[in-house]
Amino acid sequence: MPRLDIDGVLLLDKPAGISSNDALIQAKRYFNARKAGHTGTLDPFATGLLPLCFGEATKFSQDLLNADKTYQTVVQLGVSTDTGDTEGTVISEARVPVLTDGAVEQVLERFRGSIQQVPPMYSALKRGGKPLYEYARQGMELEREAREVVIHKLELVEWRPPYLTLSVTCSKGTYIRVLGEDIGKAIGCGAHLRMLRRTQVGALTLAQSVGLPVLQETSDAPQMDKNRHLKPIDWLLSDSPSLTLSDGLSGRYRHGQRLSIIKENIPVPGGEGRYRIYDPSGTFLGTAQLRADGILAPERLVASRQS
Repeated sequence: MPRLDIDGVLLLDKPAGISSNDALIQAKRYFNARKAGHTGTLDPFATGLLPLCFGEATKFSQDLLNADKTYQTVVQLGVSTDTGDTEGTVISEARVPVLTDGAVEQVLERFRGSIQQVPPMYSALKRGGKPLYEYARQGMELEREAREVVIHKLELVEWRPPYLTLSVTCSKGTYIRVLGEDIGKAIGCGAHLRMLRRTQVGALTLAQSVGLPVLQETSDAPQMDKNRHLKPIDWLLSDSPSLTLSDGLSGRYRHGQRLSIIKENIPVPGGEGRYRIYDPSGTFLGTAQLRADGILAPERLVASRQS
């Protein structure tokens, strides 16, 4: 059966035990889609929100790569593994000190705001054309430079020794495994992640997602019913303000022409920056950058499908 041109976003609740790429392959097969991609991976042991892009939505996947993420995680104190999570081998154990909630809070305070974090060896970051995890599997430890990440929110949900349940909202590039390990080091007993669940990416939430079992149960459903699981492309850009253009200006925008908001008398809800662009019917056309000189420059355009 020929692959279909499917456009939209699937908010998938990824289960534990499979890679993000395996989840993408299953979803692509479900929709019989020609083109698909993800917006950043989750570790195989992790669960939760994995936005997947189909067709024209793949043009905007970078926006979610750069978005803040929110996680719920359980950190087990006193046991360290070589991967920082349950998939690794235990490399050390230590006694967990007696801690009050207040003492835990004092430790967590050190990790709020801008912090320096050293990427883990078990990661997809590349060195010499190979991901670091390949070196790690060979028993090699390479030097890695610390980089700045931002922990916007770090809340203690529950402290039930030896388990810390935390809610974390962080910037792109943050490794929650490393955060858990560093908290364990700060307490003085080491740690690893027992559970990691992503609950939000940008403005997208886990409450809007669908699980793989639902897709598996409806694999024989008509294509129209399957497509109802897809969100519109512009859900990826809900943090950006919108502009609606007239029919004439919409046509010029579709041809990549720059528009003067002053000359064309285009009402603008905000200042310079990125905007979602719509035609009078409410059809999403793509994105544009409003420059300081009042020029609206097309950025990424959505190709119109012939019905």
